[in-house]
Amino acid sequence: MKPLQASSGDLNADRRADYAEMLHADGDHAAAAELLLGALEMTPQWAMGWFRLGEMQQAAGAAELAAQAWTMSLQLDPSDRQGAALNLQLIGKAPAPDALPSAFVETLFDHYAESFDESLVGRLSYRLPEMLDQAIRAARPGRFPLALDLGCGTGLMGQMLRPIVDRLEGYDTSAKMLRKARTKGVYDFLDKADLRDFPYAGPKADLVTVADVFIYVGALDGVVKTIADLLATDGLFAFSVETLAGDGDFVLLPSRRYAHAQHYVRDVLAANGLSVLSLEPTVIRQDRGEHVNGLVVVAKAPNSAQQKS
Repeated sequence: MKPLQASSGDLNADRRADYAEMLHADGDHAAAAELLLGALEMTPQWAMGWFRLGEMQQAAGAAELAAQAWTMSLQLDPSDRQGAALNLQLIGKAPAPDALPSAFVETLFDHYAESFDESLVGRLSYRLPEMLDQAIRAARPGRFPLALDLGCGTGLMGQMLRPIVDRLEGYDTSAKMLRKARTKGVYDFLDKADLRDFPYAGPKADLVTVADVFIYVGALDGVVKTIADLLATDGLFAFSVETLAGDGDFVLLPSRRYAHAQHYVRDVLAANGLSVLSLEPTVIRQDRGEHVNGLVVVAKAPNSAQQKS
């Protein structure tokens, strides 16, 4: 991803910022930061400019100055579309968040929508929808009357589900991603919604999929409870996570994605009455030439007999 190119609103400041980006790309991070700071003296309310200044200062080895710049960015844009709070947390200057800011995730995917499929599938060897589809078919052959694809993005998961689903609904926080999904013609219904505050009031779902979405959510308790409440009796929940190699339940990585421990995934599912049908380690994508390890999980809601007991 290139940095978001939000204008300062001042032509002279934008020119300085452009020169700063050129210096930054050439590796002269300190000079780039100095030049961008000059642009910010002309446009001190430019939240994205302060965010980029923090990135340049961090690259120059000036962590304290980077923290000051990101703090200013956050003050100017409390919704944090830039993700300044995440960078502050990663350098130990802010408490760890339980999830990425919703405005940051929405902005990220609105920016990424046009090139999403080409970049993810073509360049990063992303095969997670196929893996989840195989796991779902192995867990329960046959058709599903209603499936909800949460965080549906451009519809890569929906394309896999369409042959085995009577009605398919997709939900995503990014309007531009939803527009791309709509062009594929695989969903019966699409709507903009945040998974952490999901306003669904329809019938219970026989299948819920969450493909490569929990990398933006650290603490899974609340969202898994929401999904458990969406499921019909004996319904399936299929999802993925990046695997946490170290200690703890989950951690925010330098990539600004979350990784989750296998024991934590199992514990959260069990706490919400969901039983694991399959849990398979896999490589979910490439990142800078390295494998990104993850888990493909299918869990089941209780049947009526279990609920009564």
